[in-house]
Amino acid sequence: MKPFHLDQKLDRIVQIQGKSYYFFSGTSYLGIGQRKEYEEVLLKNIQRWGSNHGLSRANNVRLSVFLEFEEFFANQAGAASGAVVSSGYLAGIAAWQWLYPNADQCWIAPDTHAAILPLNIKPDIQFNFTQWKKKCLELSDRLSSQRIFILGNAVDPLKAQIHEYNWIAEIAKKHEVTLLIDDSHAFGVLGESVFGTYKKHSSPSYNLMVSGSLGKGLGMPAGIILGNEKTIEGIKSQAIFIGASPGSPANLQTFLDTQDLHSAQFQKLKELCRLFFDETEELSTISGVPEFPAFIYQDETWTDRLENLGFITSSFSYPTAQSPKVNRIVISGFHEKEDVFSLLSVIKSLH
Repeated sequence: MKPFHLDQKLDRIVQIQGKSYYFFSGTSYLGIGQRKEYEEVLLKNIQRWGSNHGLSRANNVRLSVFLEFEEFFANQAGAASGAVVSSGYLAGIAAWQWLYPNADQCWIAPDTHAAILPLNIKPDIQFNFTQWKKKCLELSDRLSSQRIFILGNAVDPLKAQIHEYNWIAEIAKKHEVTLLIDDSHAFGVLGESVFGTYKKHSSPSYNLMVSGSLGKGLGMPAGIILGNEKTIEGIKSQAIFIGASPGSPANLQTFLDTQDLHSAQFQKLKELCRLFFDETEELSTISGVPEFPAFIYQDETWTDRLENLGFITSSFSYPTAQSPKVNRIVISGFHEKEDVFSLLSVIKSLH
């Protein structure tokens, strides 16, 4: 698929060279930024807090919204503390830079987000997640007691696979374990509400840390790290936190002010995903799970055929330009049921 250059914000319908297309791509899972009510609150908060905050978080002049956001988000997520930064990538780097030097071993899941990968260390992609899990359990049995740093994603967005980590508790019976999970594609989507998977993966047997982007499902130009107070304090003591400009205070305030709207979008997204999954579950050409809004299709000809029929889907090489194309249909909270039914009708006509 050729790239499209838009001069409008993303929405359920986009205009390209005078033609209207249903938009089933991107990572704006909640579709919160397309809600007029959200936009109105955001504009008011830009007037209050400004469009940017050009001061270090360690400056003697500080905005209260940053600490208020961290305390609220961490509490709702089930964590003791949190550190908000300007992006998910920065969150991941700040987390591993503090945690990695204290580990004897570093085990990395095959689909781990690059943001939480220590420098010059890559996952062994010859394994899938299940095989990697088995390898970790076997290795933990053979080793004497170690400090083990384990990294992985809450979800593989390219394969639409949700990962479980309850088996980490078995390793923690013998070893001192720190588990760092990237929730970039989980915030706003997975878990009991929009606050991600911290509560789901938390265990007293190991040190759980979660980092990730708030710019996908939650639509905010920011990232966050969640964990225990001591570790978060350590992360905040680093130059990467002190020296970096923080995220937009207006967006953080707007999140705090629009919790009812976020909850409504969360429920709407769950319903739309379940609808699409139920209608495509028997199709061998589409794979996915009802809990996650990205559905994979294998036939690359579908991309152009869907475009010709008025539907834009996600199709590009990732994570590098040389990587195979990943073809996905992405459901968002800005879609209506009628949009999904229209897409389903077209998909069934492609068989």
